[in-house]
Amino acid sequence: MVEVKHLTKCYGDIKAVDDISFTVETGEVLGFLGPNGAGKSTTMNMITGYISSTSGTVTIDGSEILDNPKETKKKIGYLPEIPPLYVDMTVRKYLEFMFDLKKVKLPKKEHIEEVMRLVRISEQSERIIKNLSKGYRQRVGFAQALLGNPPVLILDEPTVGLDPKQIIEIRKLIKSLGKKHTVIFSSHVLSEISATCDRIIVISNGKIVADAKTEELSTAVSGEEKLSLEIEGASADVISAIKKIPAVIRANKVKTMRDNTAKYLVEYEKGVDIRRDVFSAMARIGCPILNMQSGNETLEDMFLKLTTSDQNNYRENGGNS
Repeated sequence: MVEVKHLTKCYGDIKAVDDISFTVETGEVLGFLGPNGAGKSTTMNMITGYISSTSGTVTIDGSEILDNPKETKKKIGYLPEIPPLYVDMTVRKYLEFMFDLKKVKLPKKEHIEEVMRLVRISEQSERIIKNLSKGYRQRVGFAQALLGNPPVLILDEPTVGLDPKQIIEIRKLIKSLGKKHTVIFSSHVLSEISATCDRIIVISNGKIVADAKTEELSTAVSGEEKLSLEIEGASADVISAIKKIPAVIRANKVKTMRDNTAKYLVEYEKGVDIRRDVFSAMARIGCPILNMQSGNETLEDMFLKLTTSDQNNYRENGGNS
């Protein structure tokens, strides 16, 4: 488990990270999302002990990073944005070197073979690293982070510069690692975060502005839920019937379709399921529902809302920080 309490980093009068707190449970894949310059990498570097905090604490499985750095760092596998590779070594020689440098106590040959097999670089083991593709170099970086089977993995922008096929492979690898490790995965690529992580923390201007399960985040931001409908029938009758449903906040026609059909967006109270009520209401007035789906904000909409400079009301009105 990773526990961050009131972590702050100042550079002169500038607060790169401003009093942030969060906990990551064992086996959880946490996405750390924010625009460039938001404070993601600074936070990662403080969690791993590469830089010290101005104030606050980071605890890894009960061990505080600054009080007991040597033992605490053994519990962390770190993959920075640019993997720390010695490119004139072969893959195997590099991993053997990192194994010795980290003073791993496991059987050397067997453990390195296991790690290479896990990240699927066994066939590249005798190749010189500078001759590998960027995707394979990233895998070698993952392999060094996994040496010693650390319980916590910190991955800073692990898919930057990869092609779509490589991104999919790295995404699958991260999800599989999340079954046995606590993973913190930083990115500003929204699709990567939503496809890979169980939970998302959004950071903007050094502050946490949202913290929620991936599937719940857009609802947490907006404070209400949305339903997108495609219904055949008179629009006035449809809207009138929907507005009579108790939990409905507002209902609007957003697009006129063909054959007396239109699209509607219905906003309703958080935590309520109105789908059955909508179905019954439309059945009563004889207006068939042709399509019904969640209309919550996309992750892109949510990201823009949270990271706009004048939009931090979520944090001030109940968001975790």
